[in-house]
Amino acid sequence: MSEVYRFGVSLDKALIDAFDRHTASQRYTSRSEAIRDLIREELTRKQWTEGGAVAGAIVMTYDHHKRELANLLLDIQHDFQETIISTQHVHLDHHHCLEIIAVKGEAEEVEKLATTLKVQVGVKHLSLSISSSAE
Repeated sequence: MSEVYRFGVSLDKALIDAFDRHTASQRYTSRSEAIRDLIREELTRKQWTEGGAVAGAIVMTYDHHKRELANLLLDIQHDFQETIISTQHVHLDHHHCLEIIAVKGEAEEVEKLATTLKVQVGVKHLSLSISSSAE
């Protein structure tokens, strides 16, 4: 386990009260855990915006009856094969599919893949969740 450093933080009463409500609603066991998560989230966001290596998931729903859409989405994924780690395809109903695409690579390429998929006619929804690549 890594060394733990302790430090003090001064906050005004309204801010710490709001933070304590947030901490409780998220079921954190301590303020320290909540603060650690906020710091990690901000550092990951910084890594993403500065173009570092990231890992994450693209979650997309689409109408597979839209003419040639399934083939187009596969072609796009093949164009980004160095960024895609794996995919999972789920049939939601007769017309709709869900794809979960695990990605790892430069933030710019991951975002380019997500945007390229998202703008296709027949894609109903797409979200991109980014995490640290742990590199």
